[in-house]
Amino acid sequence: MKFMKLGSKPDTFQSDGNNVRYVSNELATDVTVTVGDIKFYLHKFPLLSKSAYLQKLVASRDEENSDEVKISDIPGGPVAFEICAKFCYGMTVALNAYNVVAARCAAEYLGMHENIEKGNLIYKIDVFLNSSICRSWKDSIIAIQTTKSMLPLSEELKVVSLCIDAIATKACIDVSSVDWSYTYNRKKLPEETGNDPSCNGVRSRPVPKDWWVEDLCELEIDLYKRVVMNIKTKGILSQEVIGEALKAYSYRRLPGFSKGVIHSRDVAKYRSTVDTIVWLLPAEKGSVSCSFLMKLLKAAIIVDSGEMAREQLVRRIGQQLEEASANDLLIRAAEREDVMYDVDTVQKIVKEFLMQDQNADFESEENEVWEMQRPGILTDASKLMVAKLIDAYLSEIAKDPNLPLAKFVDLAEMVSCISRPSHDGLYRAIDIYLKEHPGISKSERKRICKLMDCKKLSVDAGMHAVQNERLPLRVVVQILFFEQVRAAASSGSNTPELPKGLKDLNSVSHGSSRSATTNPEEDWDAVATAEELKALKGELAALRMSNGVGGSDRTGEYSRNSADKAAISKMKGLLNSKRIFTKIWSSKGAQGENSGSDSSDSLGSGNTEEAKSTPSRNRRHSVS
Repeated sequence: MKFMKLGSKPDTFQSDGNNVRYVSNELATDVTVTVGDIKFYLHKFPLLSKSAYLQKLVASRDEENSDEVKISDIPGGPVAFEICAKFCYGMTVALNAYNVVAARCAAEYLGMHENIEKGNLIYKIDVFLNSSICRSWKDSIIAIQTTKSMLPLSEELKVVSLCIDAIATKACIDVSSVDWSYTYNRKKLPEETGNDPSCNGVRSRPVPKDWWVEDLCELEIDLYKRVVMNIKTKGILSQEVIGEALKAYSYRRLPGFSKGVIHSRDVAKYRSTVDTIVWLLPAEKGSVSCSFLMKLLKAAIIVDSGEMAREQLVRRIGQQLEEASANDLLIRAAEREDVMYDVDTVQKIVKEFLMQDQNADFESEENEVWEMQRPGILTDASKLMVAKLIDAYLSEIAKDPNLPLAKFVDLAEMVSCISRPSHDGLYRAIDIYLKEHPGISKSERKRICKLMDCKKLSVDAGMHAVQNERLPLRVVVQILFFEQVRAAASSGSNTPELPKGLKDLNSVSHGSSRSATTNPEEDWDAVATAEELKALKGELAALRMSNGVGGSDRTGEYSRNSADKAAISKMKGLLNSKRIFTKIWSSKGAQGENSGSDSSDSLGSGNTEEAKSTPSRNRRHSVS
């Protein structure tokens, strides 16, 4: 730390109790200066020779025959006044980053200018500020922190702006000129302590571009904002470094931010911090991670930030949604809500993501060449990552017993336009929802199952689905049939005929007890019973055997026990003819990508490995 020593005489200021300070001198004191609750017994001559304000004050008191003057509003209080008084006496006094701003403001208040005496205190402090304090990184930060209690005088004297510019200039210098020790919240590396034999005592570890961000976290948000704005104005540092600084500040100043919450009973006091960080975010896409933006959005919701701040975050997150994880999207709903998570905000984010393609199409109408070079247009890879992200998110929110079906379906349909080779993630989300909401109606069960394309289930998912008693019978039959089609395609044989057991139902379709008492269309949407699932699997096994897929050829029918026969008899009223599969196949024809008749995907198309989403960073890393 830099310091400046003023005066050469010994310090003879002494105390008499807690509220009295006096100069130990052979001459009797002739003036009493009261500063706050402390009385200073001093001599007029040294004080009046350097202070224009005291000259006027003492002169007015002399007219009243009083030797006591009162100063109640001097910046820095009694401590700063004593520094100025010692300077008047020529006593030794040391100025440093902690007291220089208070001394400068007090000297201004007392009028200790050059026109009173050459080499007065204001001149000496200004020289010290410019030549020493503002040339030291840490001293500048310390000094600017002391200016808050001196407002507005410290602002009027431009001490604040001087320190801000000094800090911003230091942050932007070339890292090769930075002498910086790696001492932030961790143990030093061997090469830093000189214990690394390969370094021969030379510290060769490079200084990162964001070496300064931790130190600035000490500043209050108003000063921090001005420093970062000054740094951005210089245009030297990259947007990523600015983003890293904002991230470090958020983690330091917002308790619980790393977990997406604010740990404080008075969360409103953090509102200005959140709003300022959002306002300072670099405009460049990717300058901050999507995970950080999601944490900011959660904090903005908790502290009740304005709509403008939230909308800006939603827009930024939507532009890089493919980087997010399902956990990032789990925004807790307000306490007054019945549901666990804020699904509406996620829908807005997904809408922003999808609008990028729409905006690109609109812009291409006027300038096609520019549109081809425009960054941010959605790629197939990013679309696929977002679709799988939403599938994973649906699996999480499906566990909420109070989640309305409409919210689940609406969000799933938003990404239904994105073609993806596998619907395993969507099936898992649907299955969890059905498990947590057993009381939904047949029509609701049918509606949620329509989101899924049975042709795009993997073998493992299909095996699980055909044994899933929560699915409607129609869906189970679809999955069984498409599994057989896929098996036949992989073996090189033609599309298989219907099982003989199902063909035989054509002639006796109206004799079953189920069709006689219920609507066959409604029964298709009913949940399949265990007996029906077993019977369907038996028919599929027979079909596999007849096509040489599942084992050696056999002649004749499989032998069935009485339970199997009863189940098939119960289904005869539903399986009127071979046209039932045509109906199942075509009923989803108008569903777009989710349709079972999607011609863009072959029936035997395999499942591809799901793309991995970008992991979120839990801690700050230096930007080198």
